Amino acid sequence: MKVTRDFYARSVLVVARECIGKILVHRTPDGETAGRIVESEAYRGPRDLAAHSSRGRTRRTAAMYGPPGHAYVFRLYGISWAMNLVVASEGDPHAVLIRALEPTRGLELMAYRRQKAVISRELTNGPGKLTQALAITGDDYGRDLCGDELFLEHSDYRVKAIGRSARINVDYAGVWAAKRWRFHERGNRYVSVPPRD
Repeated sequence: MKVTRDFYARSVLVVARECIGKILVHRTPDGETAGRIVESEAYRGPRDLAAHSSRGRTRRTAAMYGPPGHAYVFRLYGISWAMNLVVASEGDPHAVLIRALEPTRGLELMAYRRQKAVISRELTNGPGKLTQALAITGDDYGRDLCGDELFLEHSDYRVKAIGRSARINVDYAGVWAAKRWRFHERGNRYVSVPPRD
């Protein structure tokens, strides 16, 4: 069952934690690919200096200021795409970065796109890897996550335990870098970086 807009219209920390275990689905002309979210990070701009919206509303960050339940997709280090869920309420630029997935559907298509073995943890164990595997690009910027192309699904899978730690690669953000706003499924092999907790 597809996640409804009410799920996204809540606190960024609540959504970041509760999206662990949900299924991210992308339907393209090539086929459907999907994976269970095993790692996420919360960004609570504009006060959060690790958030893109800390610099205010720009052409790049406009989607984050819109209604919840849309995609904020951006270039990561100018190379790969990264996928975020826009959450909270319109005008509050809060987003949840999807950092890692455990593949669940369309594994052969993911492996082809990533040029990796189907069983490789490298398929989706990072924000740029998962977008390549699911073919999420800048064309998905602002896409409605309550539509039929890119969305979250509920899952019957029971997450064993959720860990928290500081976010990854945001040392430039001063005291904000220490915020324990990264969530991950403990013990999942697809988590991108060993937890610091």
